[in-house]
Amino acid sequence: MISAEDHVRKRESLINALRASNTTGPLALEKSTSNLFRQRVQEQRHKLDVRHFNQVIHVDEKERYAEVEGMTTYEDLVRDTLPFQLMPAVVPQLKSITIGGAMAGIGIESSSFKYGFVHETILEIEILLPDGTVAVATKDNEHRELFFGFANSYGTLGYALKVKVTLVPVKQFVRLRHERYSDLDAYFHALGRVCRNRQVDFVDGTMFDEHELYITTGEFVDQAEWTSDYTYRHIYYQSIPRKKVDYLTTHDYLWRWDTDWFWCSKHFLVQHPLVRWLWGREHLNSTVYWKLRKMFNNSRIAQLAARTLTGQQEAVIQDVEIPLEHAPAFAQFFNKEIGIKPVWICPVAVYDPSTSFPLYPMNPRTLYVNFGFWDAVRTDHEEGYFNKKVEAKVRELDGKKSLYSNSFYSREDFWQLYDEKSYRTLKARYDPTGKLKDLYEKCILKQ
Repeated sequence: MISAEDHVRKRESLINALRASNTTGPLALEKSTSNLFRQRVQEQRHKLDVRHFNQVIHVDEKERYAEVEGMTTYEDLVRDTLPFQLMPAVVPQLKSITIGGAMAGIGIESSSFKYGFVHETILEIEILLPDGTVAVATKDNEHRELFFGFANSYGTLGYALKVKVTLVPVKQFVRLRHERYSDLDAYFHALGRVCRNRQVDFVDGTMFDEHELYITTGEFVDQAEWTSDYTYRHIYYQSIPRKKVDYLTTHDYLWRWDTDWFWCSKHFLVQHPLVRWLWGREHLNSTVYWKLRKMFNNSRIAQLAARTLTGQQEAVIQDVEIPLEHAPAFAQFFNKEIGIKPVWICPVAVYDPSTSFPLYPMNPRTLYVNFGFWDAVRTDHEEGYFNKKVEAKVRELDGKKSLYSNSFYSREDFWQLYDEKSYRTLKARYDPTGKLKDLYEKCILKQ
């Protein structure tokens, strides 16, 4: 941890550096980690280095909140809160995700059926604006529009330097139950019932195919009959069909998906027992996989070799939220038209129906189902063929799509979905000279 005074000194140094640069051109963020799957042409922009804003400042055990710098990873945040038997209300699945990124994007996990998205658990945001001033935004102060408009803004309104986040109590262990279903309607009906009952602490699921689906519930317990270890020799998602009941420490539950990047570690061949042993426990994590992916994307030789071995492929890497009543229809479409397996299932509901986040609006009376799918599909179609199919189906079913990956919306369609009027009002107030890209440029255009 660092002191509040140290944070203020870092903040003032950053502001002074920005003002001393006397830049009138566009700004960009220099950071040490990213969970974006968007590839863009690099532009000449003044880089604002916020990599060192990566520390926890304070954990208030009594009031149950933490003050934390925006580039702090959830791995570091959880490390500092668990000794108090507390955790952030929503902890995204990967250790490498930062709290600022999860808030400016859309962060979700298996507690989201109770607490909503990450941005719904935030109490206060200290935001560096493009002109070098700092705004402290809460839900009821003079910057309330920025507070609610920051979610899904992806750094186009300002950068979160410090965040106050809600914490919730935990116990030492989590008991998991995996329940299998073979019918889509029955599966999603049961998922809705579990969420409405609210008798467990965590709910998510896995769709291995249209006729093999699992609901996984997690419940805090003080004692465990045994604990499993999915940090090295064993793979969590492979245990789901094999075990009806399982136990993990709370720490290992929060990072159960990180060891194998859900199931995407297969692309690095580390799910083979011998390769896994040679790889070593310390290299089995999302941070390493991100570095390898970045190296691949920067190597034309590696990309050419991959195309030679596998043929032309289209990456279909998306998270979408579909209203529960339409979830069976989306699952049917996805299995028929896209065919990626497995798929992550995570229910999410609005935490506080009296609030609204205009750049990612959700119906407060609806339970949504997040479908997470991250793989490539062989193709002989034009670029974006399968992603466009997904986007069209999501829109048809009154769903939402996160913007961390490639998107293919027209400008008109995009702004109908992501509230152009509210965004332009925010942009006019907080970035009137356009030093930061606008949301469409940053999330859709490859420039």
